[in-house]
Amino acid sequence: MKRTYKLIFFSLIALNLVSCDDFLEVPSYGTLTEDNLTGAAQIENEVISAYAAIGNDEINRPLSLWNYGNVRSDDAYKGGNDQNDGDFLHFLEISSPSIGNETWYTDVFWYRNYVAISRANFALSLLNKISEDEMSNKNVRIGEMRFLRGHMHFIQKIIFNKIPYVDETMSPEDISSLSNVAYTNDELWQKIADDFEYAYNNLPEEQDETGRANKYAAAAYLAKVYLYKAYRQDEMNNVVSVDQDDLQKVLDLTAYVMTSPYKLENDFAYNFLPGEYENGAESLFAVQYSQDDGTTYGRLNMGNALTTPTPGGDFNKPSQNLVNAFKTSNGLPMFDTFNDANYSESTDKVDPRLFHTVAIAGKPYKYTDINYEENQSRNPNMYGYFSSLKENVDPASDYYVKTGPWYANSKNNIIIRYADVLLMRAEALIEMGDYTAALPLINQVRTRAKVSTSLISFATNLDIQTYQDGVNCVWTQDFARQALRWERRLELAMEGSRFFDLVRWGIADEVMNAYYLGEATDHTYYQGAEFEKNKNEYVPVPIQQINYSKGSYKQNYGF
Repeated sequence: MKRTYKLIFFSLIALNLVSCDDFLEVPSYGTLTEDNLTGAAQIENEVISAYAAIGNDEINRPLSLWNYGNVRSDDAYKGGNDQNDGDFLHFLEISSPSIGNETWYTDVFWYRNYVAISRANFALSLLNKISEDEMSNKNVRIGEMRFLRGHMHFIQKIIFNKIPYVDETMSPEDISSLSNVAYTNDELWQKIADDFEYAYNNLPEEQDETGRANKYAAAAYLAKVYLYKAYRQDEMNNVVSVDQDDLQKVLDLTAYVMTSPYKLENDFAYNFLPGEYENGAESLFAVQYSQDDGTTYGRLNMGNALTTPTPGGDFNKPSQNLVNAFKTSNGLPMFDTFNDANYSESTDKVDPRLFHTVAIAGKPYKYTDINYEENQSRNPNMYGYFSSLKENVDPASDYYVKTGPWYANSKNNIIIRYADVLLMRAEALIEMGDYTAALPLINQVRTRAKVSTSLISFATNLDIQTYQDGVNCVWTQDFARQALRWERRLELAMEGSRFFDLVRWGIADEVMNAYYLGEATDHTYYQGAEFEKNKNEYVPVPIQQINYSKGSYKQNYGF
């Protein structure tokens, strides 16, 4: 159970957040002003408050992005009781035109994310006014706040696309007149990159307190931003080119991270366990959660509460398509035939990561002696029997907390981990034509997966092999690209990134429409589902925000 020896991620100063209606007119700085927050100690409190905001998610608006990154992709079904139970999630799942009508869900998500940005900006405005003589770590704290601001703008960008960029120099009047199209797509990505660039240049490689962003985390996140930026999109969301200069920056930054103490965990499972396993060798940056910290229930990971296999939860359920993707033939993925037949435990060989990612009926849940059972699925006829594992904890552990009708946990949420760094580097190499150099990076991830069996002794028919050019594959650029994209799906499955990968690669419509067609027989609610290219790549800008902006905001293409 985590206690308060960590950097505490709850607000030490009571902030009165303004209503959604007032966001554009009044920055959410709270009741305290710059005039009475001038000392280093007070500023440190505001820095902690900004850290708190990046974990201020809730049941329906998780910052882990399982709703936007998993359910919206081919990795997960919505789950829950039926289509009406969290109907907006149902609309996301089938790319329904109703996404544009049900804006209550996205409006509050948008608002909460800008509250987090405003906290970072408030801390920055204070930091800008204090001297280094008064606060010797001033530039480090500025780097941290720009890291957090970059993180929240990144989330907004990959979900909403057209967003206003807000910094600490803007007055309430400036904010009220902001446009969400003031920058081109590339310019907006560069603004986000600039925040991480400052963090990279000013943060130390090691921080005294666990949970603070460091130089390696900034480098990894900056590489991620440049990877997204590299895939140039036109106004209709089409990927029209892949920029080689941006890819080179990905290579430079990931090369630096690879000189760090960070590395792959010895076992894949260790990334998704609480307590002593948190902030481990692979976790470059994670949102910190806690208990016994002076709050009612603790600083809990509330955004994942609906994903527990409980009567009020059972959302974010792994799809049959995802489970089938773990099948192997001679140890390699079955790229073209994986979904021809559903996974059978008795006959199919599989990648070990299946049992770390998906709860299967009759198998131990989270490496315990207690099995996950079929009756824990609320509506198996509609959403199947699988359940999500990575973000959840052993229900018998101290990290599992009942909060009203739901159960949350105090396990950290990893934002970026070392395996992602290796795969980002491999992707950049492939797209630059140096696909041979990507081979050992992908194999490094697969080798770790192969040995990740110490906690899944119950698993049978495990078979995963590395790629060997000229032996079990012909490693061309096209094959390498396919292998990389498959590896990202398996390694990062159910971690909230799948849909955004598909959009970045420009293949979301192709993949999702094939998925809908394949699922329609067994899941009738997919019948008639269609991913509309040049529209469904992004969620519409909430109409409430357009109205509050008095017309300064423009809607995404297609809506």
